[in-house]
Amino acid sequence: MAGTIPPHVIEQIRAASDIVDVIGSYLPLKRAGGNFLALCPFHREKTPSFNVSPSRQIFHCFGCHKGGDVFRFVQDYENITFIEAVRRLAERARIPLEFEPSPGASQTRFLKETLFTIHEQICQRWQTALKGEAGMVARDYLQRRGVSDEAVRLFRLGYAPDAWDDTVGWAKSKGHDLEIMTQAGLIVRKEPEGGGPAHYYDRFRGRLMFPICDEQGRVIAFSGRILQGDEKTAKYINSPETPIFTKGRVMFGLDKSKRAILDAGFAIICEGQLDLIACYMADVKNVVAPQGTALTGDHCRILKRYVNEVVLCFDSDTAGQNAALRSLDDLIASGLAIRVATVPAPDDPDSFIKARGGHAFRELVAGARGFFDYLLDRLSSENDLRTDRGRNAVVAGMADALLKTGNAVLTDTYAQKTAQRLGVSVDALRAEFKRASRAPRTVVRDAATNVPPDSIESPPPPSVAESWLLKLLLLDSPARVPENREAGTTKERPEEVEPDAEALVAWAMDHLDLEWIQHDTVRRLIAQRFEAQRAGTWRGVAAWLTELADDPAAQRLVTEQVAEGRPVKHRQTQLVDVTRRLRDAAIDRELLALEGQLRAAEAGGGGAGLELLAAQQRLRLAKREPLRPIIE
Repeated sequence: MAGTIPPHVIEQIRAASDIVDVIGSYLPLKRAGGNFLALCPFHREKTPSFNVSPSRQIFHCFGCHKGGDVFRFVQDYENITFIEAVRRLAERARIPLEFEPSPGASQTRFLKETLFTIHEQICQRWQTALKGEAGMVARDYLQRRGVSDEAVRLFRLGYAPDAWDDTVGWAKSKGHDLEIMTQAGLIVRKEPEGGGPAHYYDRFRGRLMFPICDEQGRVIAFSGRILQGDEKTAKYINSPETPIFTKGRVMFGLDKSKRAILDAGFAIICEGQLDLIACYMADVKNVVAPQGTALTGDHCRILKRYVNEVVLCFDSDTAGQNAALRSLDDLIASGLAIRVATVPAPDDPDSFIKARGGHAFRELVAGARGFFDYLLDRLSSENDLRTDRGRNAVVAGMADALLKTGNAVLTDTYAQKTAQRLGVSVDALRAEFKRASRAPRTVVRDAATNVPPDSIESPPPPSVAESWLLKLLLLDSPARVPENREAGTTKERPEEVEPDAEALVAWAMDHLDLEWIQHDTVRRLIAQRFEAQRAGTWRGVAAWLTELADDPAAQRLVTEQVAEGRPVKHRQTQLVDVTRRLRDAAIDRELLALEGQLRAAEAGGGGAGLELLAAQQRLRLAKREPLRPIIE
């Protein structure tokens, strides 16, 4: 994204995006005291542990420990970037999104916004054309293919009239520059052979139009299917690459299926738009299709952001099965686990669902085999296992695929399965695989043993004292209750008056040595809180969480401390107590180190023992002293 969003604009968007309203538009929330509760959308649970704090404008789940502000919630729920989350909330609040200029940023941004607008407008025009008289040929085709009116509406299918200048004429009537329309890929510029002005004509003519959307649901390209014509006419024409569309990075249907993919835990990959639409309308919604190209590494990396497993479901013909094999390298490199669902010939997913229903297709997917089991079956069926040539082809094919994973356990497992299939000894297969491994090759990350991100060992949590220190320093100032004392009552005791948040932080800045804190993230967060106090830039926890947008672990740590709505009493007393405990623990660590040095000195017969004993005595006395301001 060219340019950056000014802080004051982000604050304006935050102020207009109440976190309860925003999260409540995604999840059913139930009030629980001062907070709201819900079942967490980021992990499966039966008892609600997902807290939303209206006073703090934060959320935190005490089950999976996700937490943050309103921007972080939209980021994580929609699986989008911070900038995209800001844009989404700005649109929701009807706030114009401003960017601080950078060289060329304004021009690039204007072009992209214009292309988004043009694609949305022409999509609507083609939707209308499908309903008109000229769209009868497309409606007849959709009826023959069993595509329902609901599917047409949901996927915004349309019809590009069979004319050379329909889109050109429409663009002129709307005042769109024809060169911009050319950059959008909707019309084609042709230079006349004898010179003179350029001629423009429509790219899509007489075709059923499938809008291609980005992950946010914005129309960025089209795929058009021919309805009438000779065999020389391409069945499908796709938009060329543009400033808003790169075919190797876009998956058809992902804008609609991403939530279902997250819920299912895996994505089904099919070949075409009609296959995907048939799956989706049969309530198999965790499905995507590569757009205008074979499955690429970028496609795999996009899917990896959502899930750790994919099921390939290509056509039953040879071309479809070869597509599964071509996907292998990129899928393994992405770390995705792979299964293959084979649609019985002569069906594809669309015709299979039309004939047998969505339930049968779900059973087909549930029974999908691991990729290497599928590969062994396919190689065995394509080669004559009674001949040396056939057996060698199976061995070579399995070795080539397995050795790309770099996984010795997986390779040995399938050495045994392959040996059993061929009726030869396992040792012979292992020897052949070992010989194949000596050939130069690139080993990519293993797909069969990939570890889900949430299962990677998390850093150790802070101590109880460190957690309480962070909580106390992030408290809001207590609400002031007007005094209502009867005449003659004694003066209110000091401990009954809770100090302001700024006063607590100021005291901690004077009495806390940051080196007493062992947890790196807590130390860094408290240092930032102190710096904001010194600079007078503290704007509250919610605003601070936005500054921590690139550090989800720090955001979780902050929200965990402040998400509970219960009031904290005797704040000053607790702060003094927890600070002293941290100081004493730091002294104990120094004493432990001195004991080791004393033992080493005694063993070595050195003369440093008296100095170490004196230092030990000073530290023991220091533990008995009250906390005093730190002298820098």
